[in-house]
Amino acid sequence: MTDDDLIELARAHRVATNYIDWQGEETDVSPDTLRAVLTGLGLDVASAAAVREERRLLALREARLLPPVIALREGEDGGLREGTIELAGGGTAPSGEAARLPLGWHRLRAGDEEAALLVAPRALPPAPRAWGFTVQLYSLRSRGSWGLGDLRDLADLASWSGREHGAGFVLINPLHAAEPSPPITPSPYSPLSKRFPSPQYLRVEDVPEFAAADPAERGRVAEIGRLVRDASRTPDPLDRDAAWHAKKAALEALHALPRADHRRAAYEDFKAARGEPLALFATWSALAEAHGADWRSWPAELHDAHGPAVAAAVAPLADRVEFHIWLQFLLDEQLGAAQAAAREAGMPIGIVHDLAVGVRTGSADEWTHRDLFARGISVGAPPDEFNQRGQDWGQPPWHPQRLADAGYGPYRDMIAGALRHGGGLRLDHAMQLSRLWWVPEGGSPADGTYVGYDSDVLLAVLTAEAHAAGAVIVGEDLGTVEPHFRDGLSASGVLGTSLLWFERDGDGAPRPPEDWREPSLATVGTHDMPPITGVLHADHIALRDRLGLLTRPLAVELDEARRQLAAWLGLLHERGLLATPPEDVLAAVREGSDRHDAEVVAALHGLLAATPARLLGVALADAVGERRTQNQPGTVDEYPNWRVPLAGPGGTPLLLDDLPGDQRVADVVSAVARPRSAS
Repeated sequence: MTDDDLIELARAHRVATNYIDWQGEETDVSPDTLRAVLTGLGLDVASAAAVREERRLLALREARLLPPVIALREGEDGGLREGTIELAGGGTAPSGEAARLPLGWHRLRAGDEEAALLVAPRALPPAPRAWGFTVQLYSLRSRGSWGLGDLRDLADLASWSGREHGAGFVLINPLHAAEPSPPITPSPYSPLSKRFPSPQYLRVEDVPEFAAADPAERGRVAEIGRLVRDASRTPDPLDRDAAWHAKKAALEALHALPRADHRRAAYEDFKAARGEPLALFATWSALAEAHGADWRSWPAELHDAHGPAVAAAVAPLADRVEFHIWLQFLLDEQLGAAQAAAREAGMPIGIVHDLAVGVRTGSADEWTHRDLFARGISVGAPPDEFNQRGQDWGQPPWHPQRLADAGYGPYRDMIAGALRHGGGLRLDHAMQLSRLWWVPEGGSPADGTYVGYDSDVLLAVLTAEAHAAGAVIVGEDLGTVEPHFRDGLSASGVLGTSLLWFERDGDGAPRPPEDWREPSLATVGTHDMPPITGVLHADHIALRDRLGLLTRPLAVELDEARRQLAAWLGLLHERGLLATPPEDVLAAVREGSDRHDAEVVAALHGLLAATPARLLGVALADAVGERRTQNQPGTVDEYPNWRVPLAGPGGTPLLLDDLPGDQRVADVVSAVARPRSAS
């Protein structure tokens, strides 16, 4: 087998054989990586004969008249000339009339072949011009929450910021499901299901069964909450295990109580409407409590989610299955209440949820859809400026062809579920719609390559679901992104992401705010970067040096960071947003003083307000003067990732209840709210 044969087969399956790295250099992918990735796609590349056979099979597939799914934009005919279209609402139409089809899912039949036919909107309507807080919800505790921020805290934040300051949205971290029992994985971006939310975010006292319980039972549950709140008064780190242990015990007690007729009826309606996907997730949850969260460690006969052994094994766990279904019922109610509170506060968008790239290996979603995930592969990112060793996220990717053969059903359900109680959705690493960095098992992130997906169909499904929900979509299109992909997002009405620290011209100088793009969410930083005050004091560089994550000398990193910071401070001063001369700010930083920190934070948000971006995001951590980052990419336990509670200068803990009286918050809100309101 020659490398040319391997390269041709790889390209035919959308596997990149070379790519442009973060420094603009063209890099060839090694034959070993190509073989590993093609094997992950289920191909036999062990010999020259095997490669020839795979190419023959691919040619047969490509000779089909119809692909599994065809996506059209409203008013397009797609060049369809053969076959009959079965309309979603009943009736038929000739394929030549595809341009007149209504939005929705139809079916095209041509000869003995058929395909799903999706007609998506040409573009989503422009997002309203609005600002809003961005927050890692678990970090935002209140006097009423049980050790972690919850859905009542979310509703209260939305109500306060909307009513008092005219905020248009609140953007939160993914609420995806984690383990049903401790230990709980901290990262919200490494979930066990993207289809269902985590009951960690429930507010126990808002459960109707709590209000209906007798005083003695309410007292017992309230005491559990008091104990966990008292134990969590220390600033950090957050203890998910303790919080969920207490909350789960309280919810189990409430689940055991009798329910009113109207509650039972509402529960049964919810259960019937969610059908098999909910039943399978609850089944996984019950089995995970008994055997551990990674299904690969379960008895072999339980590996098949749809097999008879699972039904037999779960029969004794019927009450646990019902408990987990009930938790999802409660989550549906409280998520709906949070969005309702946001809209009642005048927010035009409301809650913007976040969608992680993937799920962890051994997850509930993988167990439910085993054949739709690639084997021996995990998703990550190639080396870049901020993560010079690359990233391996430990998440199996969707298999492109098998997902298409399934009509993108699981993907569609996931998007619809995320938008059910929200006014928007942010896609972490928006390139998940086009290509993902596949890392072969046992290799480093630098040993990976890109694998492409049908971005036209994925984007059409996304915008169709967003249109149906009346929602805004934001794609995190940072890092190495193909230019045509950004154009496709914009043409579809999907907003991009403008990150202040990355907005630099070709010569590295800060990009003037008026030159930023309009169809975007503009923020200063992101959850994978330190807050503004951390950047000011180069905390992130010191941390990466301490953890051995730098690939350049510390002095080089510090010198470059100081030059970039000086350039931004110069622009702020030039625009009249920063009264203190830049040299005085830098002198204070060198002294270790934070006396100008709050002024710089407000000034940077004033610069955001001067951009044409449709949405402005204010990280709550920035607004309160937090210095610690939530997540240091490239680490697991070396840093308390995703366990940092909201705190102000000096690490002083801050609760949601404290925000209305915080002058730093007021100054930042003033910097973005007044200009945005005037525009």
